[in-house]
Amino acid sequence: MDIISDELNQKMNYKSPLHKMTQSTPTVLWNDSCSIEELMYSIEHGANGATCNPVIVWNVLKQEWDKWKDTIIQIINDNPAYSEDDVAWKLIEAMSVKAAGVLKPVFDREKGRNGRLSIQTDPRLYRDTDKIVKQAVHFSQLAPNMIVKIPVTKAGVKAIEEATYLGVSINATVSFTLPQAIAVAEAVERGLTRREKEGKDISSMGPVCTLMVGRLDDWLRHVADKRNIIANPHIFDWAGVAVMKKAYAIFRERGYRLRLLSAAFRNHLHWSEFIGGDVVISPPYQWQKRYNASDVSVENRMDVPVGKAIIEELEKKFTDFRRAYHEDGMTIEEFDGFGATVMTLTQFSQATANLTAKMREMMLIVPD
Repeated sequence: MDIISDELNQKMNYKSPLHKMTQSTPTVLWNDSCSIEELMYSIEHGANGATCNPVIVWNVLKQEWDKWKDTIIQIINDNPAYSEDDVAWKLIEAMSVKAAGVLKPVFDREKGRNGRLSIQTDPRLYRDTDKIVKQAVHFSQLAPNMIVKIPVTKAGVKAIEEATYLGVSINATVSFTLPQAIAVAEAVERGLTRREKEGKDISSMGPVCTLMVGRLDDWLRHVADKRNIIANPHIFDWAGVAVMKKAYAIFRERGYRLRLLSAAFRNHLHWSEFIGGDVVISPPYQWQKRYNASDVSVENRMDVPVGKAIIEELEKKFTDFRRAYHEDGMTIEEFDGFGATVMTLTQFSQATANLTAKMREMMLIVPD
């Protein structure tokens, strides 16, 4: 769908720039949180999807402890043999199912393309294909509108194909580069083709591939500081954008049957530069509020290329940008060691540890 005319835009009562985007372009808004309060705000401004993972659950607990304390106590009391790890993941499931219920009407209306709650597999399993697939299948059965996050590691790529074949709609995560996005797209295509050959339904599946655009920017800044590289400051804001736009052009050219999703927001380019594309943007609540209060115009920028001089400087000064920007920049075997991957998996695993520690604390004070 093309951007509607300025005259018609003026007649429509848009609630916000994000609402205008969702109503006048093919670009879709998902909420990067399973907090019901934040999700309701996002839905009011056009969102039709949401996300849950250990990092998000840890943050929601810190903000909404009183809302979830009794649920945690009930999980502990109802499951006397559970470890603190079991309790933590049962809480993640409970938050995810609740948010999925809010989104179910959208899922029914859009026949699976949207209206999904994205739940993440345990980040500590990133090397174990079989365990990732087993957890992905379990999560997919929690609600009809679950989409399951799988990291784009060496083991994760195999898990993406197998989970897709088993009928799981996947959301590839811990993904920052064009080689990762292509590997995901090819794995999903293999999984879908295997299902089709066996006469299994794929009509309600809605896979996506996340590119954590801001985390690529973060990593290149880290490299610049560590190696004393002087670069024009503004180029760092464009690295993830450049990868996303290049991946989008390739996905359209090759007809891959999944959408790209932009995550890890650091500035408005991670939203505004993707408007007009048949993609998902998934900003956290606070970034949505910023965008809705901004004067950034809602216009099609997805097909506008990143400046040649920016690309040239990034390529000249950063090996890791070349690895991220070119399809042959990395092999699948190299994904696990990419700097942004290491930093992100470390953070996700630490958040899981924090959540588990909190459950341990609760288990030690909750009476039998």
